[in-house]
Amino acid sequence: MLAVASLLPALAVAGWLLAGLPLLLAGHYTPLPAALLGLAATALLALPVLRGPGPPVEATARQAGAVFAVAAASGVFNALLHAEQLAVRRDPATYAQYAAWLAGHGSLPIEVRAEAFGGADPALAFDSVGFFPADGAVVPQFMPGAPLLFAAGDWLGAMSLTPAVLGALAVLTLAGVTARLAGARWAPLAALTFAVCLPVLYTSRTTFSEIPSMILLFGGLALLHDALARAARHGLPRRGEAAVAGLVFGLAVLVRVDGLRDVLPVLAFAGLLVALRRFARPEGAAGLPLLAGVVAGAGLGLFAGYVLSRPYLEYLSRSVRPLLLICAAVLVLTAVGTAAAPWLARARRPAWLPGAGAAVVVLVVAGLAVRPWLQTVRRTPVTEEDGRTARFIEEIQKANGLPPDGERLYFEQSLHWVAWYVGVPVLLLATLAAALLVRRLLDGRSFAWLAPLAVIGWTTVSTLLRPEITPDHPWAARRLVPVVIPGLVLLAVWGLARVLDRLPDRSGGGLDGRGRGRRWAAGVGAALVLVPPAVTSIGTAFTPVERGEAAAVAALCAHIPRDASVLIVERVTGDRFTQVVRGMCGVPAARVRHASGGDTAAEHDVRRLINRVRAAGRVPVVLAAEAAQVAPYGPPRQAMALVTRQDERSLTGPPDGTWSLRINVWMATG
Repeated sequence: MLAVASLLPALAVAGWLLAGLPLLLAGHYTPLPAALLGLAATALLALPVLRGPGPPVEATARQAGAVFAVAAASGVFNALLHAEQLAVRRDPATYAQYAAWLAGHGSLPIEVRAEAFGGADPALAFDSVGFFPADGAVVPQFMPGAPLLFAAGDWLGAMSLTPAVLGALAVLTLAGVTARLAGARWAPLAALTFAVCLPVLYTSRTTFSEIPSMILLFGGLALLHDALARAARHGLPRRGEAAVAGLVFGLAVLVRVDGLRDVLPVLAFAGLLVALRRFARPEGAAGLPLLAGVVAGAGLGLFAGYVLSRPYLEYLSRSVRPLLLICAAVLVLTAVGTAAAPWLARARRPAWLPGAGAAVVVLVVAGLAVRPWLQTVRRTPVTEEDGRTARFIEEIQKANGLPPDGERLYFEQSLHWVAWYVGVPVLLLATLAAALLVRRLLDGRSFAWLAPLAVIGWTTVSTLLRPEITPDHPWAARRLVPVVIPGLVLLAVWGLARVLDRLPDRSGGGLDGRGRGRRWAAGVGAALVLVPPAVTSIGTAFTPVERGEAAAVAALCAHIPRDASVLIVERVTGDRFTQVVRGMCGVPAARVRHASGGDTAAEHDVRRLINRVRAAGRVPVVLAAEAAQVAPYGPPRQAMALVTRQDERSLTGPPDGTWSLRINVWMATG
């Protein structure tokens, strides 16, 4: 049950994405076809994976039950404390608005209905934060994978609860990988430690893409492990099973463009398997199907991004283009290495290589640990976006009592971020485990760990070197969720198991014959792994953020006439509510441009646009943040007066609370 159940989340997510993407591209992403095709696609993916007995995962009923209980408790806990981020302030609300549009319309791009304002006008802007202009329409930021999942939750009337369900599935997925690689007795501890980490709680309560990405990446590792274990057990892998594993890996690109970086080690590993085929190793037959699956899944993701989110990819071009070049280089090197496999196999491995490899692991971690004393990462703004980020960082620094310096990125502290959230014991145990595993791999042992360690090591180091995110917390912590935190937890419990295995037993005379001492040691070790992340999370774990936004948005929509055209004349309100009004209230909305450095539009522009709206046969409605900003156009009425909590913005320590948040919207009917 544990082996099968831990594969189902990745198969279900992949199946839904494979069904939903063609429907979205065709403009018909609606509930019935999506459900029918999603179930069919999931069944087709499961057929080669679940047909017949798979590699055994030796778990007791108590161990499997503990895993299921942890996953279920995680889902319920996060559902009860879910966030409601709908006003577009940061990425979760952008994802929510993206999903809401898909749920209601089933197609892209987003129609702006310029005719409702009397046609296009130089003073009108239909784009807003998170939504780019594109040929008379707007397209949402981000890859479409996560919104396809959240839209399904919206159809069920529970989009805000969907992240909690996905979070529970992520816990189950990690437990399955742990049971396969470290033993089922450690799966409940890994599941619970992962579930209580603050970044996991954070991303399991609102509409982020990191949790779906984690399900695909670690689900891919579980699928690949089973395919190779079956090959070692029966002498021949099921090629369909390896292809499904590759496809699941590749579809991570459809969820996050960073998934392209995360699956690079899988490409190289597929090349290694192809090379092993030349030496009659049974695992080698999985190489080509795995490679084909990864290329197909990643290709679908890139194609969807190009067709549906091209402005977003252009915005990220400074990062995406080098990443594509790295992918091409990896493919070339993989091909060269495969061709040179016979020669490489004849080369004698130096006796010092395994020890040197283990030492490199320790040195890399040590280097990341001392990095804050050797480097201060900075970025001089060269684009408008860089300038906005610098000003934002300065505001956070002032709130934190730090000297303002908007060019500081704090990336040199990235390993310290990890220590905040998983604890020093997990970090040390994971480092020990990685060093031991590298030593074993270079000694020709522990082949089952090669792909997982490559994915975890590569993504962890590359993420910590360049997190590429605004460095306030808990916001920046999301970067650690897809691979870094689950990977370190997996390594840590494996390392703990190895430490306990080396404790003396009865034959060594160190512990009593009933194993009581070893059980005590296991309990202490489990506490060292579990307690630090739980303590860090306590400050925010029981406080939901941005609650009340759903009701506030519903009240705002109720204030707006159905035949209205909404003009938003104030900058912040335009950023937050242009797509909310268009997508959730169902009426045309546009920002009225304001002069550079100003916060409100010129009155003569607003009055001219009001007249154009009337001439189009619609009711002009003006929105802004303050009564005085809408008073020139009619009697002001307050349409939203929300008082709630928001995430803390901490730069030099883990967050331990929340901040207050007020959102006011005033309206006038012109």
